[in-house]
Amino acid sequence: MIETIGFVFFGIVSITQLYIIINLYKKVDFLEQVLDGTYLTIVNTINKMKEIDTLGAFEADDEAGSTFTMLKEEIDKLENLLEDKNNAA
Repeated sequence: MIETIGFVFFGIVSITQLYIIINLYKKVDFLEQVLDGTYLTIVNTINKMKEIDTLGAFEADDEAGSTFTMLKEEIDKLENLLEDKNNAA
């Protein structure tokens, strides 16, 4: 009798753990896909930003140039974060 109760309890706990593990795996997989997509978008943005200013046509002395400089600084920060991600992986 006690063995039967133990087996039933073990079965219920096992099924519950299996459900939790599968659910968490699906969430982690989704988040990894989102992260990879975001990573590719950032890399493409960095490349386009560098392509736009290949000649250094934007000067920092006017409003458009200072805005471009600020954007470039932010892109450089993102690029450093991506390099850190690649080094950690």
